[in-house]
Amino acid sequence: MNRVNIIMAAYNGEKYIGEQIESIIKSNFKNWKLWIFDDGSTDRTSCIIEEYLHRYPDKIMYQKNTANKGVTLNFLEGVQFAAKSNNKIKEENTFALSDNMETEEIMEYYMFCDQDDVWMPDKINKTIQHMKKAEKKFGQDSVVAVFTDAFVVDEKLKVLYPSFYRRSKLDTRKVDLPHIMMENKMIGCTVMFNGPLQKKMYNHPQNARYHDWWTSLTAAAFGHISYLPQTTLFYRQHGGNVVGNRSFPAYVKKRLASLQKQKEIICKTALQAEEFYRIYHSQLDGTEKMQVYAMAYLLNQNWIKRRQLVFKYGFMKTGILRNLGLLFIL
Repeated sequence: MNRVNIIMAAYNGEKYIGEQIESIIKSNFKNWKLWIFDDGSTDRTSCIIEEYLHRYPDKIMYQKNTANKGVTLNFLEGVQFAAKSNNKIKEENTFALSDNMETEEIMEYYMFCDQDDVWMPDKINKTIQHMKKAEKKFGQDSVVAVFTDAFVVDEKLKVLYPSFYRRSKLDTRKVDLPHIMMENKMIGCTVMFNGPLQKKMYNHPQNARYHDWWTSLTAAAFGHISYLPQTTLFYRQHGGNVVGNRSFPAYVKKRLASLQKQKEIICKTALQAEEFYRIYHSQLDGTEKMQVYAMAYLLNQNWIKRRQLVFKYGFMKTGILRNLGLLFIL
């Protein structure tokens, strides 16, 4: 049996969170649990959540953080909280059953969920079907993450762009470890990953750029990432987004306007790789270990060596302009 654990990070989301929860409830895949982690909301978010919790006590789990963690840690720690809670329930049920009774194995999967989007009714079903195909290809026990496309919409769900990835011009084929270390491809609201990947994400990194980026790093380092080129949700753009969708021209303009800011971003990307190396170096295979180490300490090298390492290991972004900008900044 397959069960999908939906991890939602909430913070002052009273305007849209009810609509998002409703869209999950209307899913045509029914064996899901919604885990909501409120990061200290001061509006009516908790009241709205508690209304749904009262209506769906077996489907919705709610926890209000005692201190603000920030969106990245709220998601990543939420995954581990859900996994530990499920394991505890399984152990208690196994202990309560007679030795002669067999229990059906539950395959746990995880999805990230933003509080302000709207999921299509077949989002979970389409994604888990793609996940099952990937697991069949790579092995049931393999680390696997899958991600999909999304409609980019405005506050009222009017479609602005029919494809997040065509709009942002990100190459969804380049999901190997060197490319992922330099440029994240998976937007969290489209991601599903399996139990073996969840078990790898046991640490709570302090230098992770974003929860989805850390997840994709782990998947690329230890397993596989697969893209489903279908839209499965309405990715809402509004003034309160933590990270929103930008057009490619807007991306280029922003980077030209703030070179110092871009250098700081590269530094943060290297710090993320450094922490990844510190946590996982003993588990990485030889090739992956060299790649992560090279990225982690890329900025410690001189001007020529940095560029040599970029080409040697393939620490590249999508497209000529992005890569020219990268080589200029390094």
